[in-house]
Parts: sequence; structure tokens; C-alpha cells
Amino acid sequence: MSRAEGLSPRRRILTLLVLLLCADLVLFSRLVYWQAFRHDDLSRLAASYHDDQLVLPAVRGKIVDRNGDLLVANTPVFSIFASPDQIKPSDRPLEADRLAAVLQLDPGAVLTQRQSSRMFVYLKRRVSSAVASQIDHLQLPGIGKIPETERTYVDGALPGTSLASDLLGFVNADGRGNYGVEGYYDHLLRGQDGFETTVRDLTGRPIVLSDRQRREPVDGATLQLSLDSAIQVIAERALADGVAHFQAESGSILIMEPRTGRIVAWADLPGYDANLYGSTGTALFRDPIVSDLYEPGSVMKVVTLSGALDDHAITPDYRFNETGTAVVGGYAIHNWDHRAHGLVTMTQVLEQSLNVGAIRAEQMEGSTQFFTYLQRFGIGDPTGVDVAGEVSAPLGELSSWKASRLATASFGQGVDVTPIEMLAAVNTIATSGELVQPHVVDQVVDTSGRAHPVSSHVVRRVISPQAAAQMRQMMIGVVEHGSGFAARIDGFRGHIAGKTGTANIPMNGGYGQDPSDVIASFTGFVPAEDPQFTMLVIVRKPKILFEGAYVAAPIWKAVASALITRWNIAP
Repeated sequence: MSRAEGLSPRRRILTLLVLLLCADLVLFSRLVYWQAFRHDDLSRLAASYHDDQLVLPAVRGKIVDRNGDLLVANTPVFSIFASPDQIKPSDRPLEADRLAAVLQLDPGAVLTQRQSSRMFVYLKRRVSSAVASQIDHLQLPGIGKIPETERTYVDGALPGTSLASDLLGFVNADGRGNYGVEGYYDHLLRGQDGFETTVRDLTGRPIVLSDRQRREPVDGATLQLSLDSAIQVIAERALADGVAHFQAESGSILIMEPRTGRIVAWADLPGYDANLYGSTGTALFRDPIVSDLYEPGSVMKVVTLSGALDDHAITPDYRFNETGTAVVGGYAIHNWDHRAHGLVTMTQVLEQSLNVGAIRAEQMEGSTQFFTYLQRFGIGDPTGVDVAGEVSAPLGELSSWKASRLATASFGQGVDVTPIEMLAAVNTIATSGELVQPHVVDQVVDTSGRAHPVSSHVVRRVISPQAAAQMRQMMIGVVEHGSGFAARIDGFRGHIAGKTGTANIPMNGGYGQDPSDVIASFTGFVPAEDPQFTMLVIVRKPKILFEGAYVAAPIWKAVASALITRWNIAP
């Protein structure tokens, strides 16, 4: 008799139960392992086999100027996709070669995509209508196209550029805004892509599971800028002519409405074509108006003397003996012309742009008050302009400033600003003493067509209206009797307020010895009694002539004359 036959029925039943229990425990433990510990992995794996998600791209918002003229539009393009499950394996190599030739892709890469286990793969994004038409003519199974849009920028005033390229920036291949307005307002412009998801069973048939199957895209908002396209073209051409005439390295023009802070024109040279950003050197993408610091030179005398007027440390008629040299902290500081001018008033200091006179005003005011007025004018702080990439050079603590630095800062050397920062500071005189925040966007128009205006913002009162009025008269004197003579416009004599600037460029701990190592500038507003615009012109490293009076002021005059005509401004 065998051993099994010798077991009692009771023992055989118990043995079976134990074996079944062990089997159940093994199964249960495996279920726990797969459902608890490997749940996410399995879900992703299942999705890769059975979920197909098709992106429904949002249309990026347009950008228009103050008159509604297009600055940035969207051109129809197509994205080419494949459904590999609909393509016979034997046909894939030949079709991959034909697709690669039209799409200008590597045949091997196309074949790899077409052999994917997914139901949907992109072959190439955003091809032209002509390329999409060629794909249609191939009549390949499992190949389709999705309509999309591509950013298009209008032509600039110069060949090979798009209009206001530095201000606007561009959109990269991933649909993200870079630099300028495109970068700053990317979250509003790009909208929100939608999607359509198809869940399939093992046979490839669609399964409708829930309302997650489709989400409609939300298109981006339209931005209306304060920019005037016609003035922008004029500014770009005038800047190009001036830079070429004086054989300069580069230049910038910035125009703003005084009381609103609305930017009218924003021109840089060299510019670039935002439509061809992919083949453009990245150095051109950096916008000097907001991203480059420079020492402004004698334009800063407007800030220095205005603070001293407001503090009652000086008056426009305060007279003193100007010796041509000031010794501060052991350093001898001279006028730009290395001459003594004898008895002069503070008005004449501004008209003739005398460094020693600016130092005199700073010293009469006192270091604490002078430093305080620099801060109140916004020197050392970002303006908050709605353009990507703004930088600033904080002034730090007054205790770290030596007497010699305070002296040179009074005439704009040894202190760093951006052009937008300097324009905002000088514009304070045009607004009767209020610092206004510059801005580029006038209003945001959402997808429903509702407009959301961007309001003007007064940062603070900087000086009294009385001090601002005194400075306006002194700046008129600069144009009528002093260094700003080249900015005079017939019919507006006595109605233009301005200031020249010529700043040495710091190099290796000192200043360049070449006469062309300067930044020439001119800033002013018109008409002085009721300013309609404030403009700053900067020319970097001119090779012919060097002073702002001869280099920047004529460019300012050319653009101002056109703006006066276009806007019908009366003196």
C-alpha cells in the first residue's frame, strides 16, 4: 500500500487546503506588487500602447501698433504627422525615403518614427503650405497634416531687418516668446493648447471613456502697443543715416509721451530680421535700450542741477567764478574744453555743459541730498518697462562713495544707467516734476474681444513744479544759446528744451584714449511749455566728430521734425 493510500481522508483534505492557501497567498502578493508598487509603470506602459494624444495648438495673439496696424501676424503652416499602425511594414522603407526628400529629413529618422508602436507621431512641425502640398501629392497612407500658424514680422526700414526687432523679440520653434514684448507677454500671447485623446482597445478600436477626450485650445490675447509704426520707420532710417555718416558702431532712439509714459518709437542699430532668428547671431538679440549699461555723460547735469534747484542750493542765476578745474579727493577734474570760463551762472553751466559747474552744484547741495535726488530720479533702479531683459546698476550705499565719485557722477561719469532709465529721468522735467513709468502695451484684447487698457503710472513726485519749470527754461537755453544748437527747428525757436551728452567709455579700469571711445547723446522735449514727446538719441563710438552736439543732436532734429509734422504739433 502506498503512502498516499495510507493517509486518512481528513489529512488529505487538510493538505489540499494548505496548498490552496499557499497558492492564494502567492497570487495575492503578486496582485499587491503589480497594483500597488508597479501601478504607475503599468499605467504609462498601457497608455503608450493605447493612448494617442493629438495637440490642438492655440493661435498666438497678434501684436498691432497704436493705429491697429499689424506688427506681428500669424502665417498658416502645417505640421506633418504619421499613423504608423496604418502603414504596412513592407511599405515603410520606401515611403520613408520619399517623405525625407520632401521634408528634408534623414530617411533613417523618418523610418524610425514610422515604425513606432504609437498611433500618432509628428514627422515635422510647421512646414510651409508648398511643402504640405507636396506631401498631399505623394498620397501616402497613414500620413496627415495639421493646420498651425507661424509668427511673421513686418519688414523694417532697413534691408534685412524686421520693424522694431529689439522691442518685439521673436518666437522660437517651440512656440515660446524670446526677448522684448514677445518674451515679456509670452504668457498672454501664447494662449493654451488643447488636445484630443483617443483610447483604443487591443484591436485598435476607439473607446470613449470620459469627457477628458478633448479640450479645446484657448487662443492668445492680442496686444495693442503704443508704438507708432510710421514714426518707428522714420526713427530707424534717421538712425541708420546718422550712424553711417559718423561711422559709428551702433545707435539707439527712444521716444516717449511725457505724461503717459507711452513708448512711441524704439529703434536700435544694428537690428535683425526676427523672421530669420534661427540664422542670426545671438549677440544681436540683446537690446541695449534695456539690457546695456552706459555712463550717460553730461545729460546727467539735468538731474544734478534739477535736484540742486529743488533743494534751493542754487538758482538759475547763481553766479560764481568758474576756474576750469576742480580738485576733489586729490584728483584734478577739468571741463570738456579744458578752459576756464570766469564768472558764469548755473544756466550757463548747463548751456555750455561745464563739468566744474556741475561739481559746484553737487557740493553746494551736499553729498547726502545729491545722492537722494539721484535715487528720486530713478537712477540705479529698473524703470519697470514691460519689455523683457531690463537691467540696472544699483547705487549702493552712500557711505561707499568717495568724494571723487560724487563729483564725476554730477556730470554723468562713474554712474551707470540704461537708455530707458535715463530717458525716464529727463522726462521728469517735461512732466513738471513727476517720474512716470514707461510702458509699451496700450491694451490687451482677450479672445472675446474685450479690451483691457494698461493705465499710466506715476512712480512719485521727484521735484517741485517750480524747480521743473526753472530747469525747462535752462534747457531751452541749451538749444538757443549753447551746445544744443544743432537741434534747433525753424518755427520752434525758444520752444525746444534739450541737453547734449558726451561720455567717455570705461575700459580696463580707466577710460579709452581714442577720441572715438565715447557715447554721444542728445535728449529733449517739444514744445517746452506743453511737451508732446521726449526723445533720447544715442550714438556709440562715432569715428567722425565725437560730441553729442554734432553727432546726436542732428539725428534728434530730423526725427523731431518728422514727428512735429505727423502729429501736427504747434509751438
